[in-house]
Amino acid sequence: MDSRRIIGPKNPMAKEWLAKDWSCNKVADYKPYNFVDGEGVRCSLYVSGCLFACPGCYNKKIQNFNYGIDYTEELENRIISDLSADYCQGLTLLGGEPMLNTTILIPLCQKVRKMYGADKDIWTWTGYTWEELLKESDDKKELLSLIDILVDGRYLQEKRNLSLRFRGSNNQRIIKVAESIEKGRVCLW
Repeated sequence: MDSRRIIGPKNPMAKEWLAKDWSCNKVADYKPYNFVDGEGVRCSLYVSGCLFACPGCYNKKIQNFNYGIDYTEELENRIISDLSADYCQGLTLLGGEPMLNTTILIPLCQKVRKMYGADKDIWTWTGYTWEELLKESDDKKELLSLIDILVDGRYLQEKRNLSLRFRGSNNQRIIKVAESIEKGRVCLW
């Protein structure tokens, strides 16, 4: 086993890390129908592995790329089925680091779009900033193109703010992806 897949460096600057080099296609958890991971009732998928390893991370154990269970077609089918509930607003992708698990998340998001179009939204949390993602690999840009709302930026313990909605520190932003791409600038939610 590659020891690099256990845990990465502590909150580094983003690098050209590729999902194909890091992802073990594992998920830490799947939680259908929750109310905390974005607006409305959501199905939340927590992927395993993160290289940012932010000090104070609330999901430290899933920074390990080998943590959890294998992502399977059975789980994917369950997610697609759970999203069909009328009261379910959409899918949330968290981690770990979703942008380092594009090998499983791109096909999942493509299926969500094929099945539900814009009727179900997709939220994603990432340690990357918007600006970093625009300079990143094609797989990250492809995943970005499939989501509606991006919560960006590494968690910074010194900027912790428990009064923020859907964020842990003041540097993080909630970004409307399609509008930001169209206008060529960050458009906040």
